[in-house]
Amino acid sequence: MELEEIINARHSTRAFLDRPVPRETVEKLLMLSTRGPSAINLQPWEFTVVMGEERLRLSRILVKSMRERNISCGPGAVRPLQEYFMERQRRLLDCIQPYLEQGTPFQDFINEGSCNFYGAPAAIIVTIDQVFSKSRLVDLGIAVGYMVLAAHNMGLGTCPIGLISAFADEIKNMLNIAEEKDVVIGVAVGYADTDSPVNQAVSERAPIDEVARFY
Repeated sequence: MELEEIINARHSTRAFLDRPVPRETVEKLLMLSTRGPSAINLQPWEFTVVMGEERLRLSRILVKSMRERNISCGPGAVRPLQEYFMERQRRLLDCIQPYLEQGTPFQDFINEGSCNFYGAPAAIIVTIDQVFSKSRLVDLGIAVGYMVLAAHNMGLGTCPIGLISAFADEIKNMLNIAEEKDVVIGVAVGYADTDSPVNQAVSERAPIDEVARFY
């Protein structure tokens, strides 16, 4: 499959089949992900893969904490967002809501789904050592970008999940991740349920003239 075709076809999977992903498939996915560039070849990314019953156990912990602490997905902004950012968020809601079961609020679907990795059989927790500055988060972003594209080419669905970083303590405790590591993002990985209505929702992208300037 051509790269342009992969990019144009790829979108987040929010419903997965109850079908395990073989360990060797995940290992290949990680190998391809780590082919991404990083500053002076530091390769600061670290991955913890959670599968099967352990993934289910992790989700039960995350859902419980999310409900108790009333944590919700948000933009993570440090000040009020400009209107054009808010409009993009509204368009996502308008895109997904028609595909949800009747009466299911968008925010509940996103919060519960994120903590449950949308039912994916595998979850990849991406961490970085605290010895690095925030600048190196760029390298992790590149690796996750490679991961998403490689997974699509391998016949897998993915959904990057930022909400889980709010539960870093719970995640590190369960998965025995060292205290000096930061939980940055999670990626749900599995085989997409192509019959699920929610997987038909494809969010639009802003036109290039909104996000780029040429000199």
